[in-house]
Amino acid sequence: MSSLNLAARDSATMLRRNLLHARRYPSLTLNLLLTPVMLLLLFVYVFGDTMSAGIGGGDRSAYLAYIIPGLLLMTIGSTTIGTAVSVSNDMSEGIIARFRTMAIHRGSVLFGHVAGSVLQALISVVLVGAVGVAVGFRSTGATALEWLAAFGLLALVALAFTWIAVGMGLASPNAEAASNNAMPLILLPLISSAFVPVDTMPGWFQPVAEYQPFTPAIETLRGLLLGTGIGNDGWIALAWCLGLALLGHRWSKAQFGRDPG
Repeated sequence: MSSLNLAARDSATMLRRNLLHARRYPSLTLNLLLTPVMLLLLFVYVFGDTMSAGIGGGDRSAYLAYIIPGLLLMTIGSTTIGTAVSVSNDMSEGIIARFRTMAIHRGSVLFGHVAGSVLQALISVVLVGAVGVAVGFRSTGATALEWLAAFGLLALVALAFTWIAVGMGLASPNAEAASNNAMPLILLPLISSAFVPVDTMPGWFQPVAEYQPFTPAIETLRGLLLGTGIGNDGWIALAWCLGLALLGHRWSKAQFGRDPG
């Protein structure tokens, strides 16, 4: 069997293992998924009238359309926290050390975690999007190509942040530390353009919100789904995703290959 076939076979086995693990222990995924859903309902039904007055001109549906892209990306950030915890658990329970001694493709362990996490993230995005549609979200004028591009962007963001989360899980001494280390993945969207435009923030804070990976991704997704201008945000988002994916991959590979002794 060729090296490529071996890698594909072992990666598929590890993917199946991680999906079975997620199915048997759904509470972590469910708890992380509830965060963006609760924020969606909170901002629509509690803060909706006040927030829409400043952004949607008093139209709650306009504000709902504004925040959905940010909440979809926040959903990805929430899901990847579970990835960091899962990888850390594997490390602390010794299963990673056992995999190192087995005749399997070394990279398949990491690729199984990444593939499983990306799949779970996209399923979670679909579920949160369905809740958004149920409470009134409507995409205005997006073509089939723009929908495809939006889904591709979400998948690329999920891939990039999953690799970062895998590295965090490998570098953390326990699951609690992994959860804490990965917390910025859900906090960064809160200080982006997800809920309010960057130019309405205090001047000293605007660079923090503007020059981070989530804001260009949110603006790109917002442009694709709502027909607004994207400008340079699409290229910036793509550069962030590719850079973070490469960084996370190299970091994870280095952590996984280090001597456990």
